Amino acid sequence: MDVPKGLGWQSWVSWFSSKEDPSDFGAACIVLVAINPYEQLPIYGEDIINAYSGQNMGDMDPHIFAVAEEAYKQMARDERNQSIIVSGESGAGKTVSAKYAMRYFATVSGSASEANVEEKVLASNPIMESIGNAKTTRNDNSSRFGKYIEIGFDKRYRIIGANMRTYLLEKSRVVFQAEEERNYHIFYQLCASAALPEFKTLRLGNANYFHYTKQGGSPVIDGVDDAKEMVNTRQACTLLGISDSYQMGIFRILAGILHLGNVEFASRDSDSCTVPPKHEPLTIFCDLMGVEYEEMSHWLCHRKLATATETYIKPISKLHAINARDALAKHIYANLFNWIVDHVNKALHATVKQHSFIGVLDIYGFETFEINSFEQFCINYANEKLQQQFNMHVFKLEQEEYMKEQIPWTLIDFYDNQPCINLIEAKMGVLDLLDEECKMPKGSDDSWAQKLYNTHLNKCALFEKPRMSNKAFIIKHFADKFKLLLELFQDEEKVLSPTSATPSGRVPLSRMPIKPAKARPGQASKEHKKTVGHQFRNSLHLLMETLNATTPHYVRCIKPNDFKFPFTFDEKRAVQQLRACGVLETIRISAAGFPSRWTYQEFFSRYRVLMKQKDVLGDRKQTCKNVLEKLIQDKDKYQFGKTKIFFRAGQVAYLEKIRADKLRAACIRIQKTIRGWLMRKKYMRMRRAAITIQRHVRGYQARCYATFLRRTRAAITIQKFQRMYVVRKRYRCMRDATIALQALLRGYMVRNKYQMMLREHKCVVLQKHVRGWLARRRYRRTLRAIVYLQCCYRRMMAKRELKKLKIEARSVERYKKLHIGLENKIMQLQRKIDEQNKEYKSLLEKMNSLELTYSTETEKLRSDVERLRMSEEEAKNATNRVLSLQEEIAKLRKELHQTQSEKKSIEERADKYKHETEQACMGSQLVSELKEQNSLLKTEKEELNRRIHDQAKEITESMEKKLVEETKQLELDLNDERLRYQNLLNEFSRLEERYDDLKDEMNLMVSIPKPGHKRTDSTHSSNESEYTFSSEITEAEDLPLRMEQEPSEKKAALDMSLFLKLQKRVSELEQEKQSLQDELDRKEEQALRAKAKEEERPPIRGAELEYESLKRQELESENKKLKNELNELQKALTETRAPEVTAPGAPAYRVLLDQLTSVSEELEVRKEEVLILRSQLVSQKEAIQPKHTMTDATILLEDVQKMKDKGEIAQAYIGLKETNRLLESQLQSQKKSHENELESLRGEIQSLKEENNRQQQLLAQNLQLPPEARIEASLQHEITRLTNENLDLMEQLEKQDKTVRKLKKQLKVFAKKIGELEVGQMENTSPGQIIDEPIRPVNIPRKEKDFQGMLEYKKEDEQKLVKNLILELKPRGVAVNLIPGLPAYILFMCVRHADYLNDDQKVRSLLTSTINGIKKVLKKRGDDFETVSFWLSNTCRFLHCLKQYSGEEGFMKHNTPRQNEHCLTNFDLAEYRQVLSDLAIQIYQQLVRVLENILQPMIVSGMLEHETIQGVSGVKPTGLRKRTSSIADEGTYTLDSIIRQLNSFHSVMCQHGMDPELIKQVVKQMFYIIGAITLNNLLLRKDMCSWSKGMQIRYNVSQLEEWLRDKNLMNSGAKETLEPLIQAAQLLQVKKKTDEDAEAICSMCNALTTAQIVKVLNLYTPVNEFEERVLVSFIRTIQVRLRDRKDSPQLLMDAKHIFPVTFPFNPSSLALETIQIPASLGLGFISRV
Repeated sequence: MDVPKGLGWQSWVSWFSSKEDPSDFGAACIVLVAINPYEQLPIYGEDIINAYSGQNMGDMDPHIFAVAEEAYKQMARDERNQSIIVSGESGAGKTVSAKYAMRYFATVSGSASEANVEEKVLASNPIMESIGNAKTTRNDNSSRFGKYIEIGFDKRYRIIGANMRTYLLEKSRVVFQAEEERNYHIFYQLCASAALPEFKTLRLGNANYFHYTKQGGSPVIDGVDDAKEMVNTRQACTLLGISDSYQMGIFRILAGILHLGNVEFASRDSDSCTVPPKHEPLTIFCDLMGVEYEEMSHWLCHRKLATATETYIKPISKLHAINARDALAKHIYANLFNWIVDHVNKALHATVKQHSFIGVLDIYGFETFEINSFEQFCINYANEKLQQQFNMHVFKLEQEEYMKEQIPWTLIDFYDNQPCINLIEAKMGVLDLLDEECKMPKGSDDSWAQKLYNTHLNKCALFEKPRMSNKAFIIKHFADKFKLLLELFQDEEKVLSPTSATPSGRVPLSRMPIKPAKARPGQASKEHKKTVGHQFRNSLHLLMETLNATTPHYVRCIKPNDFKFPFTFDEKRAVQQLRACGVLETIRISAAGFPSRWTYQEFFSRYRVLMKQKDVLGDRKQTCKNVLEKLIQDKDKYQFGKTKIFFRAGQVAYLEKIRADKLRAACIRIQKTIRGWLMRKKYMRMRRAAITIQRHVRGYQARCYATFLRRTRAAITIQKFQRMYVVRKRYRCMRDATIALQALLRGYMVRNKYQMMLREHKCVVLQKHVRGWLARRRYRRTLRAIVYLQCCYRRMMAKRELKKLKIEARSVERYKKLHIGLENKIMQLQRKIDEQNKEYKSLLEKMNSLELTYSTETEKLRSDVERLRMSEEEAKNATNRVLSLQEEIAKLRKELHQTQSEKKSIEERADKYKHETEQACMGSQLVSELKEQNSLLKTEKEELNRRIHDQAKEITESMEKKLVEETKQLELDLNDERLRYQNLLNEFSRLEERYDDLKDEMNLMVSIPKPGHKRTDSTHSSNESEYTFSSEITEAEDLPLRMEQEPSEKKAALDMSLFLKLQKRVSELEQEKQSLQDELDRKEEQALRAKAKEEERPPIRGAELEYESLKRQELESENKKLKNELNELQKALTETRAPEVTAPGAPAYRVLLDQLTSVSEELEVRKEEVLILRSQLVSQKEAIQPKHTMTDATILLEDVQKMKDKGEIAQAYIGLKETNRLLESQLQSQKKSHENELESLRGEIQSLKEENNRQQQLLAQNLQLPPEARIEASLQHEITRLTNENLDLMEQLEKQDKTVRKLKKQLKVFAKKIGELEVGQMENTSPGQIIDEPIRPVNIPRKEKDFQGMLEYKKEDEQKLVKNLILELKPRGVAVNLIPGLPAYILFMCVRHADYLNDDQKVRSLLTSTINGIKKVLKKRGDDFETVSFWLSNTCRFLHCLKQYSGEEGFMKHNTPRQNEHCLTNFDLAEYRQVLSDLAIQIYQQLVRVLENILQPMIVSGMLEHETIQGVSGVKPTGLRKRTSSIADEGTYTLDSIIRQLNSFHSVMCQHGMDPELIKQVVKQMFYIIGAITLNNLLLRKDMCSWSKGMQIRYNVSQLEEWLRDKNLMNSGAKETLEPLIQAAQLLQVKKKTDEDAEAICSMCNALTTAQIVKVLNLYTPVNEFEERVLVSFIRTIQVRLRDRKDSPQLLMDAKHIFPVTFPFNPSSLALETIQIPASLGLGFISRV
């Protein structure tokens, strides 16, 4: 069989599904197969436990938690005790599986009391592992004893206690260990902790020092820290109630056993021995055990023989003394083990009656070694019994039950181990013969072996005799052959005292009975005593009876290999264990069987509620048949037997769901009636009692209040004089002490200063003389060296000159002899040629030197480029070096140009020389050579220039790339540091909250509340009713203030160690915060410099803007008043709760009509004002027009009558044409205006129709609601309608205000013109022509006060300010009615006024109170999203205001000149800005936690389970049952629910005026939570891994992306957080067959880890016909391709991860002086300045 490698610690062997029928295997298998990977895997956390809690078997992947959940569910449903049997070979992982099962019960059920019983149950594991587990060759943590733990539950199925039974501790391991094995863990833990102070008295050392711990040669286990395990063991002992004194006693006994093993004996002769005198190990043992040294040394070397009359003491040999020492050690350890087990059981004992229990059996596995002892024999005997119990439950009983009930069934052959059990425990079996040999007086091992051979050899096939031995036998067990040496039976149970030793000195096991601890009074002295084998057999029978009385659940642990290699799978070895455990037969019988069954009477009694009266017949069997045929259509799902009904897997759960739904409906109806009657009765009784109590209490309160006022006034008078005396006395004392200290300190400082000045003066004098002497000596030495160098250089130059002169003289003489007459010309030419040669050589040398310098400089540049990667500063230096090199290259180019010019001059000279030497033909060859060299130099120069240019270009490009990479890396480092800082800040806030809670607890413990009633003001009582706070809480809040005034003796009760640790932690966090803050400031300064080049926004100022803002605030205040009135109306309606409230004659209806009429009257007044202004304008325009423009019809007629001439008539005709055209144009304009009015009226009619339809729909919806909900819905609708109308009125008023302002301006202009005209007319007219005209009224505008944008308050009103503005402010009303961030603006304006007064105490007190108030509000209402969002927005706005008006240039760029005048002048609040930034981070993290709590229940249902696209999912995968959930379909969440919740979050944040960048970060965090939780559940759900589900997920993700587009949040980074989920959905949809598909998957899934990809491929389940299961070879190909990928081994994403948050600076354009304070805030004690 081919089994895939790398299976998990607890996982179903999924390859069975390919060999057997997957549907039957997934539905009815009752055995969990667990494979030990020999490595820890992250699949046992709290999230996995929560995922499996409440799920049915088969809904999720097989797991040990699934088995535990099934046992817990059956215990609660069937009311029957359960047991989990964990079996397997040694090293297969039984102990760890049992431990995880117990951990699951402790986590899911919880405890019934406050004693934390579940923690005690889990705490017993490390204790029992330390004293009962050891390292063997097969297992590093092998259990060397068996245990059965019964976890008790009460009637509500909560843990109330536990009980532990142990079986056959391996005592021989205390004194002997085989090779590569260890003793029990506790001994090595003691040796590892020997350096602790409390263990100094034990005188322990290294484990290799003691004989009992060094025999195996392997004292250390890889990956295990014994010292750390010792700490866990001690903590578990403390939790279980073992005090420190008892713990030290246990450790003393264990240390004494170690020292006893080092006791040595010296032989005196062959029959006697002695202990060396003053033997150190024995001395330490006696000191630790409290016995006398002489007695102990004597009885270790002697024995006592008791006869009927006398007692003899006889010495023993050295070998027998060693055996007696080891027997004593084993006996001590066994009694200590039993005592610890008894104490653990007492600690776990239930105080209440146990209703049911779940047993977890963790017993030793099958073992066979080269040398086996009696303990291995008993271990294998127990495994045979457990295997028989498994066969009885699964095979025998199951098939016998089917045959008995005459169910159609085919018998399945299986291995029956009853013959092996009979060989061991039957009559004349191994144990029976052993007991018989024990009774014999002279029984021996040889005689016992002979009896075994005679009885069973050649008669029983399971019993064999080794060929080469007569003292051994072999038993064929179900797993392997087992060879046992008879000699080792003697060593298993040596006696404790030498008095019982046989004359031969050996004590065979078969002859030694077990003595009871205490003899009963009536017991005979010669009573038969039970042997170890008999006791073990009895305890095993009791265990079998317990298991048979419970419902078993089996966990078969499999070893993948025999070498403990991680993730290495041996197929043959695994198949061998599976067959030996009976797993294959179990699958076959479970697939064909009926696991659930009911008798007909039980079925009728259980499901009688599902039957109607007509269905009940006299025959119960026929009644059950009729009901089942109606309830379950598929007849193959059940069978009818003679006395029982048999069901397939899952059918009982289906019937239980139907029954629960029926009972639930009936319970709801009963509850509805009874609760109504009870509540009415209770209400009437409470009402009568409340009236009586109120009458008496109010009188008592009034009398108490009067007494309190009198006492308060007297106390204040006494306190005044007492405090005055104390303060005056303390001041005088402090003043005298200060003057004395100042005198002493100033004298001391002056003397020190004088001594310092004296020493400095003397040092200066010494330095002056020494430096002068050194300078003179250096000058002389330098002068001598320079003179010497000049002499040498001049001598060298003179020698060269002399040599040149001699050569010239010789050449001239020769030239004179050869060529007389041409010597001058030839000499000149020769000199020119020599000079050219020298120049060429120098140029060549320069070129070579340039190449060398270039190569060296390139090497330097390469090294500099390598250094550039280290830091940004080195990169800048490298750029400077490149610039310097470029300058040098430019210099070299200049030199090359100079050489070229010199070459040109040389060429010209050469040409002249050529013309001169043409006749002589002397220099032709030289000129040609010079030309060739010149051409070569040109080519080399061009090549050099080209190479220099290319390399400079490459260097600049590489430097630019590296700079970009380094900047990216710096940004990543900055984000990491910011995340680390915010995590530290979160930890600091958590510690601070913990400190506050501890402080409150201490205050509550110290304070004793006085009897009586504490009176609070009315505002507090209203808040108390809103938040359900009692007066006791207010007293607890006031306690810290009173505790500060008490003496220091009461403060000493605090835990100073905890306080010092917290203080140290706070200081470290402050240092880290400061360093991170410096880094952030530096980065922000860089960002500000980069943004400095951006254009500034043009300021929008002016009188119109101020007037509009004032008008808007005035309208907002009116809107606020309207809202308050509507709220009062809503309260009145909700209090009455009568259907007559909304009637036309009701008071609420009248109040509403009054408000509407007042609003309409105000609107009419405004309209009348506008009409008056328009009429005034029209009259002024008519008065200004000239008289010749008037076109009155009467005047025209008179003119026509007067006209007589044709020319005049023609002119009149032309005039009439022009007037007709003018009238036509006026008519056209009127027509257009009329059409526009018609269009507007049609639009209004259409809107009214829509409004009417909407109102009808709302009315229809309201009619379907109950009366209370109908009233609330109508009120909500009325509020929204009035709000919309109010907003429309506000817009109309703003438009009218604009027109009024324009008309006023025009009126001013026209008034001036009219005044000028009237003056002119008055001059021209006579006094008699003046007619009295009515004087028009003139509006006198009110001069507005110039405010400075500050708010003034008194110091004693500070607490009231914080209370009204922070503690009692409701975010919902503020967000709807006021401007965003109004509390922040008000607080900053108060800070500005304190800064203006230069009162640092007031600034500090206000800021501290504000921060504490915000924290207190968030602590009380931290679960409300609106509250947290509101204060996050206001905290950020307050922080931006402190930055904007700080006076720093970086924050003043976007301010207006008026805003710059409002900057703070006296204080720098940078530190408080940092505190507010930290507070904003804490609020943001709390906001994320609130979002997560709201979204988490919706995500799995909406993203995975709900079918958004109907019909895509098709059928569920084969073998997976549908979930049986008690929640109805209409109650589940959908994708629309998630989107509606996202819309709600976004609208709330926008209403609160949160910064857009901050909203983007919140949305990114929300989408990360959605993606992480969805992906984690996808990785744990096999039924979700299919092609159709991948398509469903992709559609849901696209809907979320569409939401981001609608909200303009695509650039927020939220889409990138969904990338792992998108890739997982794509992975479910792509092809998964060929290597090309594997390559495409590896390149596509870059956001998923290797473990996640492999997990999805393993869970992929076909649903439709065109899908196929993923092959194992394809998964291996994926693993090979992804082997080099370096990613996290974590399977699940961290859903709790929070991205680091930043708060970009966002200045406000709102002017502070225009802000109005609404009266609804109750801040009347604040005045604007």
